[in-house]
Amino acid sequence: MKKFLSLALIAAMLLSCVVLFGSCDPVDDGKTDDEFKLGVICLHDEDSTYDLNFINGVKEAQKALGLRDDQIIIKRNIPESNACYEAALDLVDEGCDVIFANSFGHETHILQAAKEKPEVQFCHATGTMAHTEKLSNFHNAFASIYEGRYLAGVAAGMKLNQMIEDGKITAEQAKMGYVGAFTYAEVISGYTSFYLGAKSVCPSVTMDVQFTGSWYDENAERSTANALINKGCVLISQHADSMGAPTACEDKGIPNISYNGSTQAHCPNTFIVSSRINWAPYFQYICTQAMKGEAIATDWTGTIATGSVVLTDVNTAVAAPGTVEAIAQITEELKNGTRHVFATANFTVEEKTLTTYMADVDTDAAFAKDTEVISNGVFYESKFRSAPYFDIQIDGITLLNTNFG
Repeated sequence: MKKFLSLALIAAMLLSCVVLFGSCDPVDDGKTDDEFKLGVICLHDEDSTYDLNFINGVKEAQKALGLRDDQIIIKRNIPESNACYEAALDLVDEGCDVIFANSFGHETHILQAAKEKPEVQFCHATGTMAHTEKLSNFHNAFASIYEGRYLAGVAAGMKLNQMIEDGKITAEQAKMGYVGAFTYAEVISGYTSFYLGAKSVCPSVTMDVQFTGSWYDENAERSTANALINKGCVLISQHADSMGAPTACEDKGIPNISYNGSTQAHCPNTFIVSSRINWAPYFQYICTQAMKGEAIATDWTGTIATGSVVLTDVNTAVAAPGTVEAIAQITEELKNGTRHVFATANFTVEEKTLTTYMADVDTDAAFAKDTEVISNGVFYESKFRSAPYFDIQIDGITLLNTNFG
């Protein structure tokens, strides 16, 4: 009798459990969505167009996921030094489940933290090491921004054509200037794709590139833009993060293609368009994966087709007529694969067309060229690694300095 009473008691307890909780599965000790935290490490702050673009992406993802403000911790003005490692450990101590750093030089410091804190997921933008380190909690991400820069280049080339048609310059004077930060593949890939976009509509275009040796130095970027203008550049673009170059263009009345956001409010008479990586999809992805307890891609690449590469609205008061329509058409060609930014038929190196190229995809101390990246007449950028590896100097582009690698 006692045996049957015990069984009945157990059955009643199980029934109560099901009624109250839906099941009697073991309790999950992991964090709920309400407890989840994202930590973000930024090289600079909102004064940098680069960092502002990331911060806006975080806010957009936060809104989409319904995360509270106390679930997002952003550390600003963290240099590419041991300070990044210390900031990452601070974020671990503050309970962050995912920690993201946004600058190339942060990578080794974030990697160190990832090795010491395997229970936390670490994500890094523009880095190169995740696919060779093979840690389950260390990830790289980038996007095919070369597609956006190519489209911005088309807008630049159309503006040059307008200037030629209006008699403001000759075809031989169609020279652009480009303010670059460092001589990294990321910058080379960017200015080359921009140039190829311009060349696709303005065949006579050439371009001078001058480097500042800093991602963010407003005075250096302004003076570099002015130096390029003084050397005869009639349109300026940049891969640097301040308002220095756009401001110089507005002061001199020189058309400008900016980066990471519109500068139209400050430069209404010269701004044409800007390309940028939209980081919101990636932030939403890593947060969702972490909250579900699922793996984050080791090396993630967003594209123009997935909404990770975008352009601002075109400033039609400055852009050449037809620019909006041309960008829309070429965007569709990039999405459906009928146009390739780095098609080898569209550029030469020392007056020769490339048929093969070994790129340094797998990072090592010797910078060994390890991967064939040309196939069927196309240099496939960001296919074998998310971070750019196009480091070729093509004809038509002149580097005015090269000491910032």
